[in-house]
Amino acid sequence: MEIGLVGLPNVGKSTLFNALARADAAASNYPYCTIDPNVAVVEVPDERLDRLGDLLKPRTLTHPLLRFVDIAGLARGASKGEGLGNMFLSHIRDVDAIAHVVRCFEDPGVVHVEGEIDPVRDIEVVETELLLSDLEVVERRLEKISKVAKSGDAKARKAHKFLEGVKACLEAGRPFDPGGAGDPDLVRELADLRLLSSKPSLLVANVGEEVGSAVSAECAGRIEALARDRGWSAIRVSAKLEAEFAELEPEEAAPLLEEFDFDKCALDRFVRACYDLLEVVTFFTVKGEETKGWTVRRGTSVREAAGRIHTDMYEKFVCAEVVAFDHLISCGGMRQARENGLARTEGREYIVRDGDVILIKFGK
Repeated sequence: MEIGLVGLPNVGKSTLFNALARADAAASNYPYCTIDPNVAVVEVPDERLDRLGDLLKPRTLTHPLLRFVDIAGLARGASKGEGLGNMFLSHIRDVDAIAHVVRCFEDPGVVHVEGEIDPVRDIEVVETELLLSDLEVVERRLEKISKVAKSGDAKARKAHKFLEGVKACLEAGRPFDPGGAGDPDLVRELADLRLLSSKPSLLVANVGEEVGSAVSAECAGRIEALARDRGWSAIRVSAKLEAEFAELEPEEAAPLLEEFDFDKCALDRFVRACYDLLEVVTFFTVKGEETKGWTVRRGTSVREAAGRIHTDMYEKFVCAEVVAFDHLISCGGMRQARENGLARTEGREYIVRDGDVILIKFGK
């Protein structure tokens, strides 16, 4: 999975990036401290995989990976060239979801580009820039296919009419619903546009160091209410504290997390929120000396999941041996699970469930 971090300048994106990735991205008190995108690939924590490692003792234990892309802050008017303009938005057109970091902390030493804290206004500023950037992408595509459509090409005419509808939606200030495409040709057309405003969104309320302050609580509450109204997800983080915790060993950070009433570190909570947002499930493969975790969208067939591992597994898929994680742990291994009748053989249409331990069988 790939997650793009967006937000106004000086909202704590790069600080959060450091907490999530245990990196050292620049995080300073001036707008556009981040110009080139910061990119990090991190292992996704999963206690189940660690337990499989303890049980099976593989030579290699491989966690799923998550990629974060932190781009420069979006100022009002970015789509028209203000600030750094929208040149950096291309860096997140391929991400699976967008995490919109919103400032909920007071700090006179950190400039707020809009003058004062107003989370709803700040969200709308960034949303508007994403919509305007998408509108520019759609208008370029319309211009490109208009001549072909005028020549009478049926496929181009259909696409042109569809894109006119997308354009009207964006001009009205609404993200286009990808579920409205229907026709496979139009679905491909829409996917090729990679509209930012249509990507799943997670609102991240950055409450700063004063986790329990009235200002932070009120701002975060407004963000969570907005998320509920729109059917989005929202979480609260203290980017600065989490970045400090990330520099500590887990056993050192644990009591501090408890002191601030954080059930888990930022990376754990962020991953959980992103998985829920994207409806992702994790399955595990146990083969030879390697035990590995994989992520797929909910509703993925076992054959499609096999194709994520290797194309040969998709093309030459025979069947899959599947054991639920809890059953494997309680039995003490694959052999014992088979002996207890808890391992089952599934065909290509089987839908992968969260926690499945799968052995793919394929032809040569």
